[in-house]
Amino acid sequence: MKIKYLFPNKYKKVGLFILIPSAIIGLLTFILNYEPDFLTLNVPAIFINEFFGDNYLFGFIKNNILNEILGVLTIISSLLVAFSKEKSEDEFISKIRLESLVWAVYFNYAVLLISFLFIYGLSFLWVMVFNMFTVLLFFIIRFNWQIFKLKKSDSYEE
Repeated sequence: MKIKYLFPNKYKKVGLFILIPSAIIGLLTFILNYEPDFLTLNVPAIFINEFFGDNYLFGFIKNNILNEILGVLTIISSLLVAFSKEKSEDEFISKIRLESLVWAVYFNYAVLLISFLFIYGLSFLWVMVFNMFTVLLFFIIRFNWQIFKLKKSDSYEE
């Protein structure tokens, strides 16, 4: 069975090489509230909603782009890790991949539902920001855990 929607296996290592540092740096910049001055630039924006000001459809704003760089790197690398073929991609691995994806979506929306009910204000905004990344993160964790358990079991033959 030829699977056309997955990246080649070698992209998983590239994805991990980018994901781990970008996620760690992203968490550290969030915790330490670090924004280096040299990354503060005038950047194009599609919609500008100034706080106590005017709204514009297109324009330029002064923004520190560290969060955007780290977010893009985390999303792209997570996609590479999550959707790269395994060395031996068979129908059972595909089944585990699908079940893990469904489980990750359910789990992610359960977290979101709990957040709607019990987290308010600016804290809820931070939950929503992290929620952009958690579907892929939950998928990667569950899929790799299931593959680990499968390879550890006696019934799985290579």
